[in-house]
Amino acid sequence: MLRLSIPAVLGLLGVVHATRPADPPAADVDRIFARYDRTTSPGCALGVFRNDSIIYSRGYGMADLNQGVPITPRTVFYIASTSKQFTALAIAMLEEEGKLSVDDPVRKWVPELPAYADSIRVSNLVHHTSGIRDILGLWALSGRSYADEIPLEAGLDLIFRQKALDFPPGSRYSYSNSGYVLLAEIVRRASGKTLREFTTERVFGPLGMDDTHFHDDNGMIVPRRAEGYAPAGPNRFRIVKTSFDLVGDGGLFTTIEDLAKYDRNFYANRLGAGGQRLIDRITTRGKLSSGQQLTYAFGLTVDTVRGLPVVQHGGAFIGFRAQMLRYPGEHFTVAVLCNEATAPAEQLAQQVADLYLADRLAPRPSTT
Repeated sequence: MLRLSIPAVLGLLGVVHATRPADPPAADVDRIFARYDRTTSPGCALGVFRNDSIIYSRGYGMADLNQGVPITPRTVFYIASTSKQFTALAIAMLEEEGKLSVDDPVRKWVPELPAYADSIRVSNLVHHTSGIRDILGLWALSGRSYADEIPLEAGLDLIFRQKALDFPPGSRYSYSNSGYVLLAEIVRRASGKTLREFTTERVFGPLGMDDTHFHDDNGMIVPRRAEGYAPAGPNRFRIVKTSFDLVGDGGLFTTIEDLAKYDRNFYANRLGAGGQRLIDRITTRGKLSSGQQLTYAFGLTVDTVRGLPVVQHGGAFIGFRAQMLRYPGEHFTVAVLCNEATAPAEQLAQQVADLYLADRLAPRPSTT
């Protein structure tokens, strides 16, 4: 894995312009979400963060159509794979404490894996280079629905019963939710606490993220929780649910306001031993055995897009879509959380960023 400091990895080559253009009018931002801004549709919550403050936040559409509850910045959303960065953060914190190493063989922690997994390291799980088949695909192939309950034991058993890997560990990148389910289990075995317990005690509690948790009990009541929806015809929607108890690959419930607290910690880390070292670790990108460097770090994609360093991750599952798009050099982040299955959260977040960073982003590459 390539280890570089945040300035080196992200190319932070200067300070933010001393004279920044005025922020876009709120009406221009709201126009991006106009299709959801009504009482008869699910929609999205938006947060725009700059220099440790929320500079704009709003809800568009409804969190619960049955009860007529609107979306606000305090609405609790399921954020699907955007959760992965918190799982990887827990691994990085345990490594910092000396409880594990990402160079450990995975079977040191999960000996139930077949012998063909001998050469898989924890880092392969982190960077999606393990070759382990994706648990969601395996579940579908078993003839079961994503709406079904998948207890942790059943999910792990599905992984353990596989007869081979898709490719030799480290030789390819292939996004695998299985790896992050296994990372959650490694957190439990290395720390003695479930992923939910560890992150609540060591991450969300210290940062004051009181409305955030890994939802490993699908019977738990969650105040201000958004329902998930899918289109069911013109101007019609249906509730779509999952009974997953699995966490690690997804499973985080959070709000715009809590994500602002998390984003603030990226620039002045208070977690673990404190300081920049942990942030450098979670933005460390992986490498293939060929030497090719990946853009995938610890549950985060770290790249340069249109001339600016970007740290981001999206999520999509059942009736929810999410995106957290950070521009570290600008100390600027857009978070979009949606409860409509077709909502293009990543595109919406980018459109918002385009408004605020119009003078900083390079032109889009020509498609002709």
